[in-house]
Amino acid sequence: MKRRSLPVAAALAASAALLLTACGGGDDKSSDNDKIAGADQGTETPKESAKPSAAPAEDKPDGVDLSLPKDMNLVFDWDKPKDENEAAAMEDAANYIRAIYRGVDKRTAKDAAVAAYATGDGVHYAETQINEWIKGGWTGTGTRRHYDATTRSAPNGNSVEVAFCADTGKFYGKEVKTGKVLKSEPSLKDFDYYKIIMTKYPTGKDLWQASKVFVETEAKRCQ
Repeated sequence: MKRRSLPVAAALAASAALLLTACGGGDDKSSDNDKIAGADQGTETPKESAKPSAAPAEDKPDGVDLSLPKDMNLVFDWDKPKDENEAAAMEDAANYIRAIYRGVDKRTAKDAAVAAYATGDGVHYAETQINEWIKGGWTGTGTRRHYDATTRSAPNGNSVEVAFCADTGKFYGKEVKTGKVLKSEPSLKDFDYYKIIMTKYPTGKDLWQASKVFVETEAKRCQ
């Protein structure tokens, strides 16, 4: 895990509107809330205990706490690119996802981790996600898997597109008040395809922030 100095306060800027346009072909879908676990789902108890969270080797990269509860397992099953910038951008794209679910766990969209790994529309997307979980009275539990990642650098070298699939078939909403776990039958709704534009922080060495988030829901390519 790399170590970098981060002026967190400077990362708090957010745009007025969320940019979630479809990525790629005409069949792509997008929404402000992506898929919020727990909506229209039945109540069950997990048959197996969740594995420990696949957090970074150290829970405080860049001096920002990204620790998650043991039953919230975010798995990033992808290979590190050879290009140094693309590898750093991919790592911080994973940290951005961790920051969102740390906000879900801590019940706040203003956690320092979001400010660290997002800017502009990336902040707005993260806050929208976190606030929907809070509004629903849910936290998350289980395993959320991210895989089939690709990277593509902009010609100027200041931004990298990190694209990947997400499988939430074993990641569930859990009612905060009761502890009940909300589960649904496996379906295409469990699969999403993300394109996150990671922008290099101008004064931070190797720090990349999510500036735009594009989501294709019900992504057949990820099954």
